[in-house]
Amino acid sequence: MIANKLKAGDEIRVIAPARSLGIIDESTRNIANKCLEKMGLKVTFSKNCEKIDEFSSSSIQSRVNDLHEAFLDDNVKCILTVIGGFNSNQLLDYIDYDIIKNNPKIICGYSDITILSNAIYKITGLVTYSGPHYSTFGMEKGIDYTIDYFKKCLMSEEVFELTPSEKWSDDMWFLDQNNRMFYENNGYITVNKGSAKGEAIGGNLCTLNLLQGTKYMPDLKDKIVFIEDTSSSFAEEFDRDLQSLIHQPDFDKVKGIVIGRFQVGSKITKEKIIKIIKTKKELNNIPVIADVDFGHTTPHITFPIGGEVEIVAEYDCSKILISKH
Repeated sequence: MIANKLKAGDEIRVIAPARSLGIIDESTRNIANKCLEKMGLKVTFSKNCEKIDEFSSSSIQSRVNDLHEAFLDDNVKCILTVIGGFNSNQLLDYIDYDIIKNNPKIICGYSDITILSNAIYKITGLVTYSGPHYSTFGMEKGIDYTIDYFKKCLMSEEVFELTPSEKWSDDMWFLDQNNRMFYENNGYITVNKGSAKGEAIGGNLCTLNLLQGTKYMPDLKDKIVFIEDTSSSFAEEFDRDLQSLIHQPDFDKVKGIVIGRFQVGSKITKEKIIKIIKTKKELNNIPVIADVDFGHTTPHITFPIGGEVEIVAEYDCSKILISKH
């Protein structure tokens, strides 16, 4: 089930299923609003998105109500999450999934929103999206690539190829928009050669793993699994989290792995990525591509959870195609 694509004049509803809009300063909000309006989109905000408690979030019921109201509002065509956090999984047992199933529309976010994106896809069959938050659009520099792939995935039905960004960043951009640090992008890392087609699932690995053993965990059969982690995850932790995913039922039917770029603080180098992958016999015969533009560095691709993906992993040139999205 794929929601209608966005077009000029459509309304985007901003909700806060994890951390509150209250942590985002006015300057960042103004830049984000102007950026989205420049795309021809109308921005509205949920009733409770600015409520904030000692956990920088709000009550389960207020967050669930905002999610339900966004799906029930016929004027809303896309739901954007404010930012990530730590507690989206609190909502899962309180969501009325029939509301979502009967009112399909785009929902997009990443990091902790991995919980909602994959659970909604599993329970309802609605294709959801891993992509920028509302707050991401508050970035002044280094945002063009993110906007380009947001449009390709959410405003067009055409097949599109992911290509590496020219530069990337891993800085606290919201603290000083004028003093940014960018790195040259050396392109994708092909760890294992091969090609595969399948449905994309995944997002933030340690967050996805919170679904293990629950009814909300997507089936891994015939999937291309996209995974990334934060700067707080060092190599040994990524190794452990990946091993936990490998232990899941039907992992032997996974078609391929796509790994997002690690943050500088994680100190996970190209050599460490290759070492981790090569020590896992379950990955020996599937293509694995790393250093792709998603995760907790910028810029970001937008990709469909439940959409169709083709990957071609070669040592000289790797390709990732998004077809049904």
